Amino acid sequence: MLLARYFLSVGGVLLALLFVADAVAPKVPAAATDSNDLGTDKAVIRIHTDRKWPEPVVFDTNSPTTIVPAQTVKAEAVVPPPPAPVADVSAKTRVREAFAQLVAPEPKKAEAKPQRKRKIARSRVAPPMIQVAQQPRFGFFNTW
Repeated sequence: MLLARYFLSVGGVLLALLFVADAVAPKVPAAATDSNDLGTDKAVIRIHTDRKWPEPVVFDTNSPTTIVPAQTVKAEAVVPPPPAPVADVSAKTRVREAFAQLVAPEPKKAEAKPQRKRKIARSRVAPPMIQVAQQPRFGFFNTW
């Protein structure tokens, strides 16, 4: 009930202020209207530009499409035949020759990383403790 009374009183005051502001504020004169301007809409603003846009592209979809036949690629790939193994060379010799033709990658040199300078933390001294006397409590508890 209290809340309803509050909203009723505040709403009434605001409504009264609105009527007072309407009576005190000067009236805005109505725009002069001619009989010729009744049919025109002045809210629309038309801006003309000097730019010329390109002509629109028109696709003629009525003409039949021409299909170009795709060139066929031969499935035979040109691969040279593997060399025929020589019969008079033993298997051990062939393996040794294969390892002899292998090129080993050169070992990479380990780059020396520059050592970072270590930061030493400063020792910080805490501010001295200030002890304050405890104030008596105010309230219903511990009041004696």
